[in-house]
Amino acid sequence: MEMTFRWYGSKFDTVTLEQIRQIPGVTGVITTLYDTTPGEVWTREAIHALKEEVEASGLHISGIESVNIHDAIKIGSPDREQYIDNYIETLKHLGEEDIHLVCYNFMPVFDWTRTELARVRPDGSTVLAYKQSAVDALVPEKMFESIAGDANGAILPGWEPERMAKVKELFDAYRDVDDEKLFANLKYFLERIMPVCNEYDIKMAIHPDDPAWSVFGLPRIIINKENILRMMKMVDDPHNGVTFCSGSYGTNLENDLPDMIRSLKGRIHFAHVRNLKFHSQQDFEEAAHLSSDGSFDMYEIMKALYDIGFDGPIRPDHGRMIWGEKAMPGYGLYDRALGATYLNGLWEAIDKSHKRGI
Repeated sequence: MEMTFRWYGSKFDTVTLEQIRQIPGVTGVITTLYDTTPGEVWTREAIHALKEEVEASGLHISGIESVNIHDAIKIGSPDREQYIDNYIETLKHLGEEDIHLVCYNFMPVFDWTRTELARVRPDGSTVLAYKQSAVDALVPEKMFESIAGDANGAILPGWEPERMAKVKELFDAYRDVDDEKLFANLKYFLERIMPVCNEYDIKMAIHPDDPAWSVFGLPRIIINKENILRMMKMVDDPHNGVTFCSGSYGTNLENDLPDMIRSLKGRIHFAHVRNLKFHSQQDFEEAAHLSSDGSFDMYEIMKALYDIGFDGPIRPDHGRMIWGEKAMPGYGLYDRALGATYLNGLWEAIDKSHKRGI
């Protein structure tokens, strides 16, 4: 595996490439063109400029997260054809620039959802948190208003102001989209893009829905082992794969994370490994990556990845705000750097134990 770090670009991120370069074991970044909109064609020139900026720091682009999917594709509206054509052009340009991994999601309206961006933990750190009762008490517009002012001035992925300004319109557009229609629209999209993925060896790695259940009555389908295996079978191509995010699948405590990993051998193209601390089944908060700080056995998650021969990019995710840092919630430097080092340590121990026959 390759240890990587998400970077939001010099225009938006408080974390610099120079700082990332100094994290032991981190050799690549996961990034994107953050000033583009869903459905827009990425020019080869813009991709090349981003690639040059990253490589000048001594790192390289390990993958793109994300090339966002336009809502017309998820809804299946007549104009989806143009947006899929645009997506294919972007994939071609990425392939021409020797970038071969794209993480994306198929969540309607919202990306990951949290009800708090700065819940204070006993040690004084602050974390992203989710409480179902808080969601149940809000309408989507009010939820956005309640958390937007607590984002340290950052734009949260999937919660961009121009997008949230259209939230009622988006909800109306998804009114007739249920799980089955969303699956059908995902299948249609994947079948359209697989030829270019095969031509340029681009691995598409779908990110799970977060949390792993319906929010505000919207369909969510990438939530468990059954559904992800269904997706793999409906477009049975090695370039159709997954981003295994332990924190997203792990929001549902019924998901057996190591078992899910082992069931997806050869189809996990990218991994986000993080920990959650549960207070009840639908009240959880982000935790340090250390197993004992949360509810997951991080050793078993990493061992499952090792056992299936996972050799793709991996990154720490959703860190705490510690040591007075001010940054995009979940995406500061310090705690994610600690997480990267911890995950590298687990991998080293697992690898050496395996080689010694322990």
